[in-house]
This record gives sequence, C-alpha cells and structure tokens, in this order.
Amino acid sequence: MRRREIIALVGGAAAWPIAARAQLAQKIAHIGIASIGGPTADMTGPLPPNRTVRAFLRGMAELGYVYGRDFVTEPRGTNSIAAVAELAGLQLDVIVATGGGTSLSLLKQATTTIPVVMTAASDPVRQGFVQSLAHPGGNFTGMSMQTLELTGKRLELLKELVPGAEVVAVFWDSTDAGLWPAAAAVGQARGWKLLSVEVRDAAQIAEAFKTAATAGAGALLIPASGLLFSHASQIVELAALSRIPTMYELRSYVDVGGLVSYGANIEDIWRRAATYVDKILKGANPAELPIEQPTSFELVINKRAAVALGLNISPSILIRADEVIE
Repeated sequence: MRRREIIALVGGAAAWPIAARAQLAQKIAHIGIASIGGPTADMTGPLPPNRTVRAFLRGMAELGYVYGRDFVTEPRGTNSIAAVAELAGLQLDVIVATGGGTSLSLLKQATTTIPVVMTAASDPVRQGFVQSLAHPGGNFTGMSMQTLELTGKRLELLKELVPGAEVVAVFWDSTDAGLWPAAAAVGQARGWKLLSVEVRDAAQIAEAFKTAATAGAGALLIPASGLLFSHASQIVELAALSRIPTMYELRSYVDVGGLVSYGANIEDIWRRAATYVDKILKGANPAELPIEQPTSFELVINKRAAVALGLNISPSILIRADEVIE
C-alpha cells in the first residue's frame, strides 16, 4: 500500500464518530456463574433450564445486555471444589455466586481480584465475606437473604401450622453454623423444645430424618443450606415418608412437593444480581457497593402435601399465603 493511502486510512479512522469507534472496541464481558442445583449444562447458554440462572439473564436483558453480543457466561456447579477453583482461575470480569454451601468460602480463598456478586448470602458479615453491609471493603458484594433474622418467623409459622408439635427439629450444616444458635435462642425465648440435627454431608440426610423421628419431632425446619438444597427432592420425599410437616426457607422445595416455605424470592434475587453486574462492568468498585437485603417475602403452601399428611391448615394461615398450590 502506498504511503498516501496509509495516511488517508489512518486519518479516516481518526475521524470516525466516537460511538462507532467505541462499538468496534467493545469488549464482550465474561461472567462466571457458580450455582447450586443441577448440572452445568442446565446453566449454559442464553436460555438455560436452570430457573435462577435464567432469572439472572432476564435481569441482564432488562438492562439492555444481549447475550453473545455484550456478554457470555461461564457456569459451574458448586458441588465440586475443583469446579469452583476452575471458575476462579478463568479470565472473568465478574462472578455471580450462590450464597449457599461452601462456594463463597472457596471463592474467597481463590480470588481477591475478581468481583464476586453474592446471591442471597446467609449472613455475609458474620461469615467474613464483607466488612459491613454498607461498606463491603473487598471484592465481594451482592445480597443477603436474612436467613438468621427470619428464623424466628419461620418457627412461629411452623408452630402455628402444627400446634400439636411438642418437638421441632432443625436441620443445619457447618457452612452456616450460626443457624442453630439463632433457632435455639428463639426456642428458649418462646419456651419451645427444639432439636438440633447437624447434617455434615449428603450421606447423613436419611439418618437425620431417623434422628428426628426417633426424638418424636412433630415438625421440621429446613434452612437455605447449600448442602441440603442440592438434595431438595430427596429431602421432600423423606419428609413425606416420615410424615413430618416441614417448613422450608426456599420455595423450590414446595415446587417439588414440599409442604410450606417462607422467605425471599430467590429468582427475584438472582434477577436483581444483574444490577450489581451492570455497575461493576461500568467500573464500579465492589468494595463500595452496599449489600442489599430483601424487603418482601413470600409464604407458599402446597395444599396437596398437606392433604397427604392429613394436616388441616387453618383459614387464617391460608389467607396470608402468597400462593397456594392446590
């Protein structure tokens, strides 16, 4: 190419509109997804079967992002330590991570540079992921699910639902060791007899139900534990076989046949996570993005499960339900 042509080409490029040059230089964002519940294939692509990941993508679309043009996702399940470590080793702009299980702890150890948006962390300050709700102070930000604060409310609803239950069992795992002390404090204040049932791994789930049944538990509380949630269908089946009315934190259990749930809408939380990702992709520092807490909660009742248990739910509870599955 002759010298005059080169000069003309360079000069012409400099004269392009700023917006056009920015569009050519646009970088496709790579967003990591660390989620519980189902194989990685169910979280992959622009229309994944996984409902929570799909809710996040819907939130991105609402903000004007187009999958494949503006961003792509790199999903991994959180049941494998290797999978979380692999995710942290990729060249990612941000990671959206479930608040349950050990995934957040593993990510905390694995990276101090990749921004991590938590979806529904149980208690991020106590768990050491952030310094405070107002000033996270590191590479973690996102949302808290108020699991501990609402433990008392779930127990109250459960006792109202099953007034004859003299013993209420509470399942919990070591990834959220604060759950049982919070429940025990509520039980002591109300004069309720609660049974602590720690579940250390999936192999102990069936034994945990035997422990509850042997102790005469008339009701059961299942929190938003990553370990327990990844075996939701098994837990719902065992609860039905044990004939123990069970209150869950997440409605996903009710969708697969569980009795009742009370908590924040997890899909809405994942959708809202997109607002954090948007800010981070535009240059915001996660250390300065305050942790949000849900402001609305839903009570979901599965009437078919109640009938199978021979449980008569009072009209005063049904009228308060946000949804009743007939």
